[in-house]
Amino acid sequence: MKQLLLWVLLFTAATVQAQSVVTGTVTNKANGQPMEGVSVSVNQQGALTDRKGHFSIALKKNGAYTLNASFLGFKPYTTGINANGQLRADIAMEETGLFVKPVEISSLRAGKNSPFVNSTMNAEEIKKANMGQDLPFILNQQPGVVSSSDAGTGIGYTGMRVRGSDITRINVTVNGIPINDAESQGTFFVNMPDFASSVNSIELQRGVGTSTNGAGAFGATLNLSTNEFREKAYGEINSSFGSFNSWKNTVRAGSGLIGDHFTIDARLSKITSDGYIDRATSDLKSFYTSAAYISKKTAIRLNVFSGKERTYQAWNGVPEALLKTDRTYNSAGTEKPGTPYDNETDNYQQDHYQLFYNQEINSSLNFNVAAHLTRGRGYYEQYKANQDYPKYGLKPPVINGDSVYSTDLVRQLWLDNYFYGGIFSVNRTGKKFNWSLGGGWNRYEGDHYDRIIWATVGIDKDYEYHRFPANKNDFNIYWKGQYNITDAFQFFVDLQYRNVQYNMYGFDDDADYQPQMKYNFFNPKAGINYFINPNSRLFASVAVAHKEPNRTDFESNIGAKEPKPEELRDLEAGYSWHNSNVNIQANVYYMDYKNQLVQTGQLNDVGAYIRTNIPKSYRMGVEVTGTAKLSNVFTIAANASLSDNKVKNFNGVYYDGDYNPHTVEFGTTPISFSPNFVGGYTLSAKPVKNLNIDLLGKYVSRQFLDNTGDKNASLNAYYVSDLRFAYVIPQPLFRELGVQLMLNNIFNKMYEPNGSTYGMYVDGKVVPDNYYYPMAGFNFFVGVNIGF
Repeated sequence: MKQLLLWVLLFTAATVQAQSVVTGTVTNKANGQPMEGVSVSVNQQGALTDRKGHFSIALKKNGAYTLNASFLGFKPYTTGINANGQLRADIAMEETGLFVKPVEISSLRAGKNSPFVNSTMNAEEIKKANMGQDLPFILNQQPGVVSSSDAGTGIGYTGMRVRGSDITRINVTVNGIPINDAESQGTFFVNMPDFASSVNSIELQRGVGTSTNGAGAFGATLNLSTNEFREKAYGEINSSFGSFNSWKNTVRAGSGLIGDHFTIDARLSKITSDGYIDRATSDLKSFYTSAAYISKKTAIRLNVFSGKERTYQAWNGVPEALLKTDRTYNSAGTEKPGTPYDNETDNYQQDHYQLFYNQEINSSLNFNVAAHLTRGRGYYEQYKANQDYPKYGLKPPVINGDSVYSTDLVRQLWLDNYFYGGIFSVNRTGKKFNWSLGGGWNRYEGDHYDRIIWATVGIDKDYEYHRFPANKNDFNIYWKGQYNITDAFQFFVDLQYRNVQYNMYGFDDDADYQPQMKYNFFNPKAGINYFINPNSRLFASVAVAHKEPNRTDFESNIGAKEPKPEELRDLEAGYSWHNSNVNIQANVYYMDYKNQLVQTGQLNDVGAYIRTNIPKSYRMGVEVTGTAKLSNVFTIAANASLSDNKVKNFNGVYYDGDYNPHTVEFGTTPISFSPNFVGGYTLSAKPVKNLNIDLLGKYVSRQFLDNTGDKNASLNAYYVSDLRFAYVIPQPLFRELGVQLMLNNIFNKMYEPNGSTYGMYVDGKVVPDNYYYPMAGFNFFVGVNIGF
């Protein structure tokens, strides 16, 4: 141990002796104000300026270098320096004269120094992870995130949880426009294939976070930004191939700035995969287009993007009895005699239209207005055997004088909807007081209808047996303010009012059940920042959030009590510290719920989790994140989340073989799908110029499939390692020619991050019936990127 310590000290001393340090302050040339968040780099070593505009970069050797600085809306800055020990290099940056900030409702973002816990992925980080897998897998290394995939590959239907909260609890916006489905409250990234190729920034807020548009955040907020300004014309071709015959092909192009005012960007993508699970194929297509007009104080942008998916259903999971012997088994389609039905598929298309108008009134005041429309339509197709005619509103037909009481059939469960509205924000910035006033109104109009397209006998083609419309109005208004009491002390307040009117006109199981609900929610938030010095700060916040039940909650409680809205009180506090080589943050949280809608572990007939109100429950934990530059070659980023997630006095209702109900008292138990520990790391190396190597690790502790705390109804803990290589080939023909190799699950771990369970009351106890969603063992992707 003493020898190891001696070697560490010698290495540190040698490193310090060899270093030169470049420091300076970045200011706005027009007014002399310090600029925070400016990217400054020397010899591929980079830093971001702090709130006072300071930066510091350590160099391994003395000598001549080029110093670069860049910030959106300002001209790039370049100068030569001669590093020899301590060097001071102050920078004054000049504005471009164009309003090139991202055209979006930016007031929804928490910001670097907000009193809420958040992390951000930039375009470079997104690109490294984007080889065909969906957004939940690109976000898998973020703190507290657990990702899963029905097909076992990260392509097709995927899911994610943050702090144990699933996607229906995560508020998702694209440029400030709400994306969560108004009825299920989930976000189906399969409807937005390869969207990451158009995203230049992702912010993940954990906990309630700041006020946003759309359904309230009960676990996290995910803000995606696509409206990036690129001054020069470009073109890109990205192609990758991987295990299970997985292909991703993407073409991107942009005009750059035309006539000093106009830009056009476009993307076209196609992703296909056979899937790890049997027949879990995916055929995904998408496009993205964006056109913008930019002047000195005005920006107008129109985004049109669409996704079309066709996936073979794999949501039933693998029965526990087959997990060790046939872990790729898929029961979908097996009701058909003989070979499985070849079209047991999900088919859906979703089109998005976004129009933004951003106006700067003066250097301290601007406003944003946006209108949006989302058009969705599609269906599940299922083969159903031995179906009784009365279930479909029909009398048994008489064939050759005899009544026929059941038939095999193929049905399609359709969803046809429109989601549209408008949102706005007014933003003022000052030396001491910043504020935003914003809000929006959104309306959802949807039809649920079911058709039979084939039957053995007695039913005409395209017979429609159900149609149940629904509509929902969602209005919110918020005001956020931040006041700098002193240079070191900031106070933040956020007040939101939200009104929801949700009307449902029948369900498959009960056409007469037509709940029409109205909710009024007040969601206050407050927080403080205390800057101990330019490198460290303390922060704390308290937030209240409310959330209405979703359609499945009403449908699964027919004949019982109507589901109640939820209430959450979220307390967060933390500390952050950084210097030129190290950035670390630690925070604690306590999330206290009233009537939380907790997943029971069961699925309904279209793969959605059934939930039930729990009067009292909580989540509490500690999260630590950090990055460190170990040398000029190695960098490490790591995070760990340790939590306790409990239902207080849980009473569950379970049925015996005769369908008689039994209430079972369990006391205080773990909340379903809420691991006590989630940790990850990324060790990065740049051994030679243009080569990046990343070793990734992820550990997730045991997850319970229901709320009984029974180990027999749980997912085993798992640890998975991945390896990534990226190399930019020096050559004169293209702007960039890069190759990538992604090796997933390099130790071939057999693990299941998700599942379901159906408890049955047998001889005085609850006996679980479990199903699992296995992930693939070792698999790979290899890709080529060509930039023009």
